[in-house]
Amino acid sequence: MTATRTKEPRLSDDDVARVMALIKDSDSVELKLTVPESDQVSTVATLQMDPLDAQIRQVFFFDTPDLALNTRGVVVRARRVQKKGDDSVVKLRPVVPSELPAHVRGAAGFGVEVDAMPGGFVCSGSMKGTPRADVRETVAGERPLSALFSKAQRAFYAEHAPDGVALDDLSVLGPIFVLKLKFAPRKYDRTMVAELWLYPDNSRILELSTKCAPSEAFQVAAETRAFLAQRGVDLGGEQETKTRKALEFFSRQLKASTEGWSAG
Repeated sequence: MTATRTKEPRLSDDDVARVMALIKDSDSVELKLTVPESDQVSTVATLQMDPLDAQIRQVFFFDTPDLALNTRGVVVRARRVQKKGDDSVVKLRPVVPSELPAHVRGAAGFGVEVDAMPGGFVCSGSMKGTPRADVRETVAGERPLSALFSKAQRAFYAEHAPDGVALDDLSVLGPIFVLKLKFAPRKYDRTMVAELWLYPDNSRILELSTKCAPSEAFQVAAETRAFLAQRGVDLGGEQETKTRKALEFFSRQLKASTEGWSAG
């Protein structure tokens, strides 16, 4: 019995024009595909991924219980990365690169990237940094959350966060455990990345991606689509956002625990 494949979503002509304009002023492009949960095992097999080569990551998000930052397009995150150390980021999306202030665009650790997936795209600006404080200790309450972010990150946050929402007032949403694997599939001339996000409710997202320079985005997209299609990877599945799913899950969990405490 042959599995039914859904039709791959495509961008409209207007969307193609918009994404071309964004790509022109961006630093990089990341092509992404979410693999339906029903196809994840077969995709791992057909692309010959070795899970023992994967890197373990622990991801924490910071927001208000009602996700006030996410509503404004602001994402605040810190990670613990196996054999690499901690990092943090303040991200804003969507952005228009040409409209960003010069002091932000030229800041150390700041980058603009277009994420493109079947049927959609988003351009984001990220201020990255290496925390001086330990992430594990900080999320345990031993240090204020602001200690995880540099002066430039704090300024970027203050510029875009809702009024009255300070970094140190945010709730910890997480952690999410992530397995990240960089691999080179046979008959594919680029490095591919697989990220498996494991959620506490036992659901999971498997995302395949590859990065490229803005000038080669459309060529790489065509080659990658053809490669995956030839190997039977479903390009028409619903595209889930890893961050949004995590934020919504932990927001519900936080609200439930707060309501339970109040009721008690």
